[in-house]
Amino acid sequence: MENNIYKPNQFERQNHWYEKVLNATIHPIVKHFLNMTSEQIATRYCHLNPNADKDKLNEMLAYKCKYFVWGGADLINVTSNSGKRQMVVIENNSCPSGQKSMPLLQDYSQDTTYHQLIKSTFKSKIKNTRIKGVLAVVYDKNEMEASGYAAAIADVMNEEVHLVPFKNDDTNPAVKFEDDIMHIRSNDEWLKVRACFRYLTQKPWNRLPILSKTKIMNPIISCISGGRNKLVAAKAYDIFNAELNEFGLKINIPNTIWEVRKNEIPLWLKQMGGRAVIKVPYSNAGQGVYTIVTQKDLDLFMAIEFDYDLFIVQSLIGNSEWSSVFKNTKLYHVGTIPNNRNETYVCDIRMMINATEDGLKPLCTYARRAKKPLPNNIEDIVESWQILGTNLSYKDDNNNWKSDTSRLVLMDTKDFNTLGIGIDDLIDAYIQSLLSTIAIDKMSQTLISSKGTLKRKLFKSLNDDENLLNEIL
Repeated sequence: MENNIYKPNQFERQNHWYEKVLNATIHPIVKHFLNMTSEQIATRYCHLNPNADKDKLNEMLAYKCKYFVWGGADLINVTSNSGKRQMVVIENNSCPSGQKSMPLLQDYSQDTTYHQLIKSTFKSKIKNTRIKGVLAVVYDKNEMEASGYAAAIADVMNEEVHLVPFKNDDTNPAVKFEDDIMHIRSNDEWLKVRACFRYLTQKPWNRLPILSKTKIMNPIISCISGGRNKLVAAKAYDIFNAELNEFGLKINIPNTIWEVRKNEIPLWLKQMGGRAVIKVPYSNAGQGVYTIVTQKDLDLFMAIEFDYDLFIVQSLIGNSEWSSVFKNTKLYHVGTIPNNRNETYVCDIRMMINATEDGLKPLCTYARRAKKPLPNNIEDIVESWQILGTNLSYKDDNNNWKSDTSRLVLMDTKDFNTLGIGIDDLIDAYIQSLLSTIAIDKMSQTLISSKGTLKRKLFKSLNDDENLLNEIL
């Protein structure tokens, strides 16, 4: 497929949002949250969390990310047997989706959230680019948002932008690197790229170098340091939590065992009461995540052949009657408000944030619910993923990515009330997204040498998976 070229003033709203979102009205609570100042957020958060150090929180709110400048955390609203509610980070994604699911904030096209991300993050990150060349957006899925970014960049930078497909299995890719500079093919001519907006999500490290002379947002180091690597992310959170402990701040994550080999999984499962979540550390879009609630779930998992050697095992958040119990901790889903059939669904919240001159700011948010309601009795579970899995992405019979928008929950006047959350929950979700993003950015900085190369020995000590190491370009 030849790449498209976007010119200024070609941004068309209907091309970059789901149809159901175009006519949605953002909920007043969500709009108010997005308009809050950092000082207001810090004051409110510390009021509800008296052990939190406000000066440290303000420092975090003003943190300047170096590599991980655009992320999207997936969070679950949980509670405990004592009734303590909190947002728990399931993962934080580099180059996340979300724009097409966010109700519009303004009535005019030049200040969409696409444009805001380009103005406040991309433009500032590429201003010191030394090489001459074109601007490009490369993508492997989600053309709706990737093309939206191309059109927004054309508007903000007032120049042509190339939209270039670059899939994992491309046999004749339209992207190559020479002398650490990206080149793209356009009408059989290779063009230098001075800056690239990246929407590669499937093993992006096997097509793009860790760092390059072409400015890339986000650079690949942010992916292997946690943005697309759940194993290193878990370690980054652990290290950063040790630093935050004295300030009463913490990244909330499920109890996590890392570097588990496949044959060890049944042993860890026993320690968690037979229920857990197993993750391939380097997958995304709902791929490579396995919820184990029944023996059938475990048998199906053990029968699968995997590309990688290491997994992470996390305590499973389910119903109050059948969640994992590990290290005396048990969390369960708050879930949606019961519908007219008295059914509650598992849901998660995506919080997209981006680096600005004033620190990391919330940009977009939406929610997703599972296919089937949450049962009270474990005996009623036939396929646990249908009850606990929320990701909307799936592959059709032709191996093309599709999205199940019937389970998309908008932050609008219609859907928001079904989530059972308020402004304090949104603030909590933002703080968790913020802290997890900073943890991954700090890990990225730790893994880059003064020469701008990956510290391979250090990375291997954190993530000793030979198959992954062989994939990194």
